[in-house]
Amino acid sequence: MTLGALITKPLILAVANQKGGVGKTTTAVNVAAALAIAGLPVLLIDMDPQGNTSTGLGIDRAERHGGAYNLLMEGVLGDQAIRATPVPNLSLIASDADLAGAEVELVSVERREFRLKTALADLPEFAAFRVILLDCPPGLGLLTLNALVASAGVVVPLQCEFYALEGISSLMRTIEAVRRRFNSRLRLSGILLTMFDRRNSLSSLVEKDARDHFGDWVFDVTIPRNIRVSEAPSHGVPVIVYDPKSLGALAYTALAAEIVKKEKIVMSEEVRADG
Repeated sequence: MTLGALITKPLILAVANQKGGVGKTTTAVNVAAALAIAGLPVLLIDMDPQGNTSTGLGIDRAERHGGAYNLLMEGVLGDQAIRATPVPNLSLIASDADLAGAEVELVSVERREFRLKTALADLPEFAAFRVILLDCPPGLGLLTLNALVASAGVVVPLQCEFYALEGISSLMRTIEAVRRRFNSRLRLSGILLTMFDRRNSLSSLVEKDARDHFGDWVFDVTIPRNIRVSEAPSHGVPVIVYDPKSLGALAYTALAAEIVKKEKIVMSEEVRADG
């Protein structure tokens, strides 16, 4: 028996920030891909009605049926809901058109905060994965709340800009409120500095402020501004597949390794040998 076989439940991590445009989806896609390339069976669930995660993995909008909406609202999955991606070991549950209405529909649903947690716990399909990543929509509504209630940890992308630290306080309060009321095991996995430009003094100032304020909660790795990161989604693949030697790809690979260490993800003997 390998060490990996001892793990019976997947680690569930949400990638969340109430602000848009901070690199949340890019982070979810590329961390998931890096972990999968390292040999871990990974599932990425697109919880954002915008569906950018699904686009970034090459899933056409016309094919996004029976996905995240059915999982959340019905607690079921269609036969093709868990689909393969261009990355070996990485599977996806796509966002679909109906997910946009889920925020309103959930308001009147019993135990509305626990819909995703219950589905992930009850459906046997999820036992095959070692890591499940949830790409949350911008905002702190019921879709994000469901992701936080279902998760063990939260990865928070933080763009290196002037107002970055101001917005994060609301998310931190939400995480603490969810921990107290709904999910006592929820914790902050780490804050990730994205779109970092060493030529720009503002990036360095934001980094200093973040590390001074949040300390070890800030990941050692920073994600640089990199044209390859921006180009990759239009080709339907993560940047670590599109250009694995680019600065962005190397940064996300390093971030995945840091998450493995922080989360104490046990790699199987086979994966260790390959690595």
